[in-house]
Amino acid sequence: MDRVAVLGAGSWGTAFAKVLADSGTDVVLWARRSDVADAITAGRVNDDYLPGVALPPNLTATSDARKALAGAGAVVLAVPSQTLRENLSGWRPWLPAGATLVSLAKGVELGTLKRMSEVVREVAGVPEDQVAVVSGPNLAKEIAAEQPTATVIACTDHDRAVELQHACSNSYFRPYTNVDVVGCELGGACKNVIALACGMAAGMGFGDNTMASIITRGLAETARLGAALGADPLTFAGLAGLGDLVATCASPLSRNRSFGERLGLGDSPAQAQEAAHGQVAEGVKSCSSIRELAARVGVDMPITDGVHQVCHEGLDPRVLTTALLGRERKAERQ
Repeated sequence: MDRVAVLGAGSWGTAFAKVLADSGTDVVLWARRSDVADAITAGRVNDDYLPGVALPPNLTATSDARKALAGAGAVVLAVPSQTLRENLSGWRPWLPAGATLVSLAKGVELGTLKRMSEVVREVAGVPEDQVAVVSGPNLAKEIAAEQPTATVIACTDHDRAVELQHACSNSYFRPYTNVDVVGCELGGACKNVIALACGMAAGMGFGDNTMASIITRGLAETARLGAALGADPLTFAGLAGLGDLVATCASPLSRNRSFGERLGLGDSPAQAQEAAHGQVAEGVKSCSSIRELAARVGVDMPITDGVHQVCHEGLDPRVLTTALLGRERKAERQ
């Protein structure tokens, strides 16, 4: 993996490209807009998504996906979960044979109810062991500022996960490996939904007891879904489970928490989206697909169900927050 292509120059795509470059890997970052690509290559900055962050010289950018993909040993997919299929379909003809395909997206696809690695395998026509996912407490702005953090690289091929681990290890970014792709992906997708609920609670002025209750019960319903789908229960106690959940639920840098907070303050979903200035809160759509997936396998997920009702059925978030613990009592006894 001497050369890696990162497709998607948003905040997390750019931050992960910087991580790779700071680890000694040559990186080509694909940006949809040519002006963003030019600013990265010529000025070493991406002020649209990571203002004030200096990018290393071995990170270049282009708006030509074919050029970005040429000769890459790994391809990092850094686009929102609900657009992954469409984007990857367009890139498929230029994917290098045998390259590791790495998903940074955290969500469950609407309609198909597939995890992101399943979408990648289906669209790219590659085997399971050629696809890896990255998941953990990885807030882009903190990583870009080189604040120490850890993450999980999950792949059913452990040797491939280790190869990617070496490509992105440096003094501030510590990746661990895992073969439980299912658990890591579900932890990453579900935590966005729980963060929306925490944001709603924050917007309504509730304190740490409420937050801790939502986080803990949110982890419980995520683990129930994981158990039903064959995940390793220990995954949810690690970085891709509890670690990612705590960071996303607690940080004002979290898009999902911030979106939920707007709802708790009284904004409509449309107003909250406008306030996000084009940034995608993945949980707003994934709450619906995760809810449907849970129903398919007979798992009770009351927080996810409530978030879906607030975001898509007009439920007042005050009703959601005050009703959560009452609904959860039954689940706690199970």
